[in-house]
Amino acid sequence: MTTTIDVEGMSCEHCERTVEEALRDVPGVTDATADREDGRASVEGDADAATLAAAVEDAGYTAHVDG
Repeated sequence: MTTTIDVEGMSCEHCERTVEEALRDVPGVTDATADREDGRASVEGDADAATLAAAVEDAGYTAHVDG
């Protein structure tokens, strides 16, 4: 399953990596990619959307789950 999260506050490659690492640390996530230009992250796996958003928030960014 793919979940898309809108992420505010990413401005560089380091930001993308930080968001990706935070998401990959969530149990159930098999892969995550972040794109600062689109302001989104795509997450593969069966993790709960609220948990994914919380991980992004804990990393210092603002997150909104589509849907």
